[in-house]
Amino acid sequence: MLQPYRQILARPGALAFSSAGVLARMPMSMVGIGIVLMVSDLYGSYGLAGRISAVYVITHAICSPPLARLVDQRGQARVMRPAIGVTVLGLAGLIGAALVHASPWLLYAAAVVIGASIGSVGALVRARWSHALRDPRDIHTAYSLESALDELVFIVGPVLATVLATSVQPTAGLVVPMVAVTVGGLLLFAQRGTEPPSTRREPGVRRRHVMRSGGMIVLAVVFVCMGAIFGATDVATVAFAEEQGHKGAAGAILAVFAAGSMLSGIGYGARHWVSPLWRRFALGMVALAVGASLFFLVTSLAALAGVMFVAGFAIAPTLINGNGLVQDLVPKDQLTEGLTWVGTSLGFGVSFGSSISGALIDRDGSHSGFLVVVVAAVLAVLATVASLRTLRAGAEPVPPAPRAAPTTQADPSHG
Repeated sequence: MLQPYRQILARPGALAFSSAGVLARMPMSMVGIGIVLMVSDLYGSYGLAGRISAVYVITHAICSPPLARLVDQRGQARVMRPAIGVTVLGLAGLIGAALVHASPWLLYAAAVVIGASIGSVGALVRARWSHALRDPRDIHTAYSLESALDELVFIVGPVLATVLATSVQPTAGLVVPMVAVTVGGLLLFAQRGTEPPSTRREPGVRRRHVMRSGGMIVLAVVFVCMGAIFGATDVATVAFAEEQGHKGAAGAILAVFAAGSMLSGIGYGARHWVSPLWRRFALGMVALAVGASLFFLVTSLAALAGVMFVAGFAIAPTLINGNGLVQDLVPKDQLTEGLTWVGTSLGFGVSFGSSISGALIDRDGSHSGFLVVVVAAVLAVLATVASLRTLRAGAEPVPPAPRAAPTTQADPSHG
């Protein structure tokens, strides 16, 4: 089952840039929960913690597509090296402000700085794969690998952030992502040989915006709903674990969620599928909604871990398929921007889910947060089913058959 992964990682520079990308995107699994743990502990409010986390994620969602557009036009290293420096300053400012119990407005300001500069490392790495590979089957395997690595980050990150925040100091969960984005980012952007070429705009030539595609709009809406599932799950899990008297277990339970997704992603990527990509995406959304509905059964930490493991199996394949659809919906020279729009739509949803669930949890307890999870899952399914015709018309199927190769080669991408 691992042979397809060995083949793509044997490509020159592939293992190096993929490994550096894993380290550089550790913040995506640690900053959100790190903020929730730090603020809820130091300021005593899940509502405030959820709002600050939401500001970070919303700013990230707003600023990442323009940043990705600059990357497509000027190159990854030229744009992202200075951006990393700004991110580190923002994280240091957030930690410092919290330690002195500064006004929440300073925390909001630091969250804006972090979100505006951190970018989407996953999109950058997937763009490198699309530049390095031509066979659509290899691209499917590479995107599946990156989705599995995303989930590995979500297994390690929340556990590490929770252990540091609950056992060392409330702010300690944000120190590791600050170091990781610095080291991983510098290693990634030092590898110029695998960096996709920049595509400068010709004078007088206007590009069609990637979000003028009906299929991209559908993906954005569905990914917002998916993000709300994840954001509400994060906050509700921390609150439920605290109600059970084991707040420190929250990170491990979130890791179980990611573990289920990682295992399914590895298995999914090892097989080459012939059914239409849009159909697999829709089926994945239905499976995710069914898994999310099981949160109604949660009465203990063990039950929560079991439900999250089962529900997690639908995550990676759905994300892989959603990112894979991007390659058929946007031009190759706008691939980073297209992938970033999908990722930041997910981020918008995370912010909404964490903010809404945080407010409800402060009022009614953790189970109101799980209710947000279920409602978001239902909305995701409804949005997908209502837009199947648009997805089918906007994207070509991506089977491994030779006839699909020209379409995929023109627009390569990934979860």
